Amino acid sequence: MSQKFIEKGYSIVEENKKADIYIINTCTVTNMSDRKSRQMLRRVKELNKNAIIVACGCYVQIAKQEIEEMEDVNIVLGNNEKAQIVEHVEKYIKEKTKQMQTEDVMHQNDFIEFGDVEYTEKTRAVIKIQDGCDRFCSYCIIPYARGKVRSRKPQSIISEIIKNVQNEIKEVVITGIHIASYGKDFEQQYNLIDLLEEINKIQGLERIRLGSIEPLLITEDFVKRLKKIEKVCHHFHLSLQSGCDTTLKRMNRRYTTEEFKQIVSLLRDHYEDVLLTTDIIVGFPGETEQEFENTYKFLKQIKFYKMHVFKYSQRKGTKAASMQNQVDGKIKEARSKKIIELSNKMQREYNENYIGKEVEVLFEEEKEGVYKGHTKNYILVHYKTSQNLENKMQKVIGEKAQGEYIIAKTISL
Repeated sequence: MSQKFIEKGYSIVEENKKADIYIINTCTVTNMSDRKSRQMLRRVKELNKNAIIVACGCYVQIAKQEIEEMEDVNIVLGNNEKAQIVEHVEKYIKEKTKQMQTEDVMHQNDFIEFGDVEYTEKTRAVIKIQDGCDRFCSYCIIPYARGKVRSRKPQSIISEIIKNVQNEIKEVVITGIHIASYGKDFEQQYNLIDLLEEINKIQGLERIRLGSIEPLLITEDFVKRLKKIEKVCHHFHLSLQSGCDTTLKRMNRRYTTEEFKQIVSLLRDHYEDVLLTTDIIVGFPGETEQEFENTYKFLKQIKFYKMHVFKYSQRKGTKAASMQNQVDGKIKEARSKKIIELSNKMQREYNENYIGKEVEVLFEEEKEGVYKGHTKNYILVHYKTSQNLENKMQKVIGEKAQGEYIIAKTISL
């Protein structure tokens, strides 16, 4: 959306600065997301009372009436209308009448193209390959906000990546709502691994990083083909959610802990330096103390590099919202804290294994002479140097583990 405005001659101002137009791209993944979206819509009016305020995105999609009733919001756009955001803004400027466009995403059959996006970070580009989800996990509102699975055409994806590489982007992150479903809506058989093999052929591209993936995507055949794609980063974010089978069943996750364990073993058998991260929900309805302990033990057994912990959020319109035995907030808080402590401990221990080891880092940014970047398996590295290493690959040696990152030193020649 930023690029759409830039192409039309608008300039982007820094966050929390005075602007003529504010775009609030709302989120609805949790109740907290809803609340933050509403707060932001109110806050920007204080920065400039005469500004045009646009509300778009997922919260808008599932709470249309609530957003439309907010007097300060001038333009309301659902997820299908974001590609035409500049046109909607200019129509409002001309007509001065409230614009409300929120089509039903459940009837959208095709991926909506924005065009090639070149407005990215300095070193990596986030490439969206699909939209929508048909998994309907019992806690999740996103399928209702995003609609059915729609995959982007391969040639469109390849074109966008080539343009970014021409702009000296070295790494792409493949993302979407449920990228494991990529291609399932195509008439001819073509899926994620086929796409990755094509992306790997792009000259000048150094790294392909995968966003969050469905664990069941990882099969023997998939990993064998993936291993041959040398640009794929050895970092996989497998969204587990719970380490207890009864909880997983209530969540409508379609695997067991034993199946998940086999998936992890498969990846570790093929990638010696593989790094695994995950998402965990604590306090899901009916989660007993024993079920939580089962999850905790399983997480210790798997040894993730990092775990993103979420306290269950009751989402109106989902199956879990009406489940009995909702868990008390204080219990959720205690369970969240316990898993975060475990996550921090496992991350420190993993980082310590890299002391004295050579790693190749793509450096992304510099602050006060210290460059920060990531290894291929996504370990954050800090390296102090007078050289200009921004957007450059450099081999260094891990010298010290410092919490969430490694401090590196130059390789002795």
